[in-house]
Order: sequence, then C-alpha cells, then structure tokens
Amino acid sequence: MNMIPQPVSRPANSRFSSGPCTKRPGWSLQKLENASLGRSHRAKEGKAKLKLAIDLTREVLQVPDDYHIGIVPASDTGAMEMAMWNLLGARGIDMLAWESFGEGWITDAVKQLKLENMRLLRTDYGHLPDLREINFDNDVVFTWNGTTSGVRVPNADFIPDDRAGLTICDATSAAFAQDLDFAKLDVVTFSWQKVLGGEGAHGMLILSPRAVERLESYTPAWPLPKIFRLTKGGKLNASIFDGATINTPSMLCVEDYIDALVWSKQIGGLKGLMKRVDENFAVIDRFVSETPWIENLAIDPSTRSNTSVCLSITDERVAALEADEQAAFAKGMVQLLEKENVALDIGSYRDAPSGLRIWAGATVETSDLFALMPWLDWAFNNQLATIA
Repeated sequence: MNMIPQPVSRPANSRFSSGPCTKRPGWSLQKLENASLGRSHRAKEGKAKLKLAIDLTREVLQVPDDYHIGIVPASDTGAMEMAMWNLLGARGIDMLAWESFGEGWITDAVKQLKLENMRLLRTDYGHLPDLREINFDNDVVFTWNGTTSGVRVPNADFIPDDRAGLTICDATSAAFAQDLDFAKLDVVTFSWQKVLGGEGAHGMLILSPRAVERLESYTPAWPLPKIFRLTKGGKLNASIFDGATINTPSMLCVEDYIDALVWSKQIGGLKGLMKRVDENFAVIDRFVSETPWIENLAIDPSTRSNTSVCLSITDERVAALEADEQAAFAKGMVQLLEKENVALDIGSYRDAPSGLRIWAGATVETSDLFALMPWLDWAFNNQLATIA
C-alpha cells in the first residue's frame, strides 16, 4: 500500500509504557553511583538507604506521621496480597472491580483465601461501580486508578470518616499523580515502576493506625508465608517500617527510587508531580476531543485517569469489523508506531477491550506527547487503508 506521509516531528523519548514506565528526565546510570552495592542491606549504610527511601516517600507523598510505610517484596501485587492475607476475614468484605487488577484481588479472596460474607461490586471496563452501594461496615478493597481501564475514583468523598471496616486501596498508578486522601485510607499499596519510573519487584505498603490495630487484634485462620508476616509476638513488626525488609532488596533499585524522589522534590514535590501529569493528560484529552475516530474508554470525564489513558477506536468502519479484526486493527497501529520508534508499548492491556493505552505519568515530557499525537492519526489512516 502507499503510505501516508509521516509527521515532521518525533517524540524525543518514545517510551510510553504503562509499567515499567519511562525514567525521569535527565536520568542516567551515573546517577546511581552512590548505591550501596556489594554490602549487606542490614549493614549501617544499607539500612540508612532504606530508611531514606521511606522518609522521602513520606515527605513527597505527604503521608501522615502516624502511618507506617514499609518496603515489601513482589511489587504492588506483593503489597496488596500481604495486606489481604493479614487483614481480611475479621468482618464482612466489599470488593470492587472495574478492570483486570480488581478482578485479580477478587480471585484471590474467593479462590485462594475462600472468604465468606463477601459482596462483589463489579462493572464493565469504562465505568465505575455505584460507590453509593458500598457498605462501609465491611472492609472495602478497591483500586484507586484502574491501570488497565483508565478509570479512577474521582476523589475519596465516598468514604465516610466513621466507617467501621478498613479501606484497602491499590494505588499503584495513582500514587504521586493523584490526590490520595490518607485520612480515608487504611491501607495503601503501590510500586516504584509507575509514576516515578522506578524499577520493578519492590512494593510499598502504607498502614494507618486502624490497620495496625487490626493486625494486633486479629489472627487469620490460614498460615502466612514468611514474606507476608507483619507481626511478631502479636505486635506490629515495627522494624519492617524502619527499613529492615523481610527479604533482600536490590540496593541498586533502592538508589534509583531515591533518585526519583529527590527529583520529585526538585520539581515541587507532590504538587509539581501532579501538575506535570495533568498537563500530559490534557494533551491527549485535547487530541481525543478533536479527533473523530477515537474516544476515551472511560465514559464519565470525572473518572478518567490522568496517568494510564485508555483509548477506544470508534470509527464506524473499524466498529463494523469482528472483534478479533478490531483487535488486529489496533495491534497494527501499535506495530506501525513501534516500527517508526515513535511510541513503544502502547497497546491496550491483554484483558481489556482493544485499543490504545498511553502513559501520561510525571516522568513523561509534555513535548513528547505533543509530538506523538499526529503520529496516532498517521498510524490510524495507514491502518485504515488496509481494510478499505
């Protein structure tokens, strides 16, 4: 086929993956020269680095002083499962799901923990469940920002101050980009590889005083693997939250996370990070509003993620195709963009409706998103020529 002419400008950085996400502007391996390598993470130097990572997390994310912050294994998944295995089962549970990871937590609760007295509040991709239906006498498990659907809760106003149960929040693509109201959240989890562009395999677990009280007053009916154990002698193992990790962390990854946190402070802390993200999202949102063949997967504008922006190809010629052909059309666009090295890893998540997913987190430069938008038109029109 005859290819449509290409746009003149190209993104300087073509990495728009939703995780692991691109590194911060100005990053290089040389920035990690002070990493505590070849030393025990339990030596004085290693413990100081881990404590610094925790302290900077508290400062940048504005975590209350009486909340505990710990570095745990296995990324956000490990942190969430650690919370669920330790805390759930003491009372009824409301579990919310509007995308893949929320469904994963339901699978764990139903098939692995085999919990009873559970309410499942589900809805389709692109929507939120009715938050008014949540029973906060129960423990509540939810994702703040659905990475695979581009749908987020708009704020924490739906959570009452006088709730009886705990709120357990997977905030992995929201932390550092959206305004988490910690007074409404008893457990918050996230990983380093999202908004700050850190490395994988490490998770963060943040516990409120209410969550600690549950840990110290409730013993689950099931055995806990060593890497899940948060208590010692019936009390919170406070050393975990001072940097004494349960397993051996990568000190190179720790240094990289510290570097990202220091950069965050240099650009204005949490407000600076959120401003960058909102400006990035605005570029994509403006393109979508002006372009007839594409729409946000999130239906309600108030619930649209400003980090993991999920887009549907709504052109009537593509919509007339069979589902597998629609998926192939989107995949073809992604391959064209990757071949030109203007956008890498922007296909929709494997369990999500076919389309595009563009990361707009704080480590992405707004200028790169401006440069990318004409290329989306280019890829669409070239791919459309294959079905004409």
